[in-house]
Amino acid sequence: MAKVIKRQGKRGVSWVVDYLDPEGKRKRKFFPLKKDGEAYLGKVLAAKREGRYYDVFDIKKETQMTFNELADEYEKHYQSQKSFAKSKRYLLAMVREHFGEKKLSQITYYDLDTYRNLRKAASARGGKPRSETSVNREMALLSHMLGKAVEWGILETSPFKKGNRLMFKENNHRLRFLTSEEVEALLKACSPHLKPIVEVALLTGMRRGELLGLKWDQFRNGFIYLTETKSGKARQIPVSDRLAQVLKELRQKNQLKSPHVFCDSQGRRFHEVKRSFTSACRRAGLEDFRFHDLRHTFASHLVMNGVSLKAVQELLGHADIKMTLRYSHLSQAHLKEAVAVLNNLGVDTKLTQLSCPKQKADNL
Repeated sequence: MAKVIKRQGKRGVSWVVDYLDPEGKRKRKFFPLKKDGEAYLGKVLAAKREGRYYDVFDIKKETQMTFNELADEYEKHYQSQKSFAKSKRYLLAMVREHFGEKKLSQITYYDLDTYRNLRKAASARGGKPRSETSVNREMALLSHMLGKAVEWGILETSPFKKGNRLMFKENNHRLRFLTSEEVEALLKACSPHLKPIVEVALLTGMRRGELLGLKWDQFRNGFIYLTETKSGKARQIPVSDRLAQVLKELRQKNQLKSPHVFCDSQGRRFHEVKRSFTSACRRAGLEDFRFHDLRHTFASHLVMNGVSLKAVQELLGHADIKMTLRYSHLSQAHLKEAVAVLNNLGVDTKLTQLSCPKQKADNL
């Protein structure tokens, strides 16, 4: 309860206005005269009633912004992003539902930690357990939003900075790829419209979005030219003999009804093949296999056939070689080459050549 208190000190009598600010923090302000203290208390009470906190409490007007208001600003700035319509819009709706009208200045590290744990405990669609990756995407969005609030002068510091990292550790080392026999079985199980899409994926390692958006004018001088990629960097993929044959057959079938490579009989491009791909995998007897794993299959078979990791990195369009290193265990050649430089360590090569016949390590 706000009140004016008389205080007797060494320097005489003063009057203290004792009150709580809008954030619940106890404040005290000293006045030499009782009437001045009572006048200030009147302003405090009126400001609380009318919501004019920044006039009296020395609080920036921006700090009274609610999470919903920040979300509105965030959407204005980022709605043109490719990822916004596909995922961020949904994620933004989820965090809005929880934080809504809560003032940004009142969101604490504890609130964020609580939200993370609540989302992990909540079931996903179909009653399935929610994955760490799914929760991390929401937390990453929250972190970006509150970080932008700091950059825009709305917050002093982000509550994410008040504690340990609020991200679950993810397992990003999933590597499912098809054997040659499984590839054959999958292609046989594909419907007519799906088969060339799957085959081109296996022969190029392109992502699903890159494939379905592929146009005929991207083929030039024996290469596929990709400009709209996940990393934002353009890359080129050589057209192999088999790939050229697949594309030739597809072009003859479609008769250039559409600028898009993959389209229906009316020339309309395919936007999604999830249902038909799932059905094909079921008919082929493939378990735990996703469309993106066709990309893993492409890379894995390249590495197993001696292609360097650097070349695979360029073909896949990985910005960081660390992403490509997940395939390194599929080839032992690079390890043998690494230790081969030590063959003559501590050995008199002249004597060795005269007395010892040359042996191959594989025969030991």
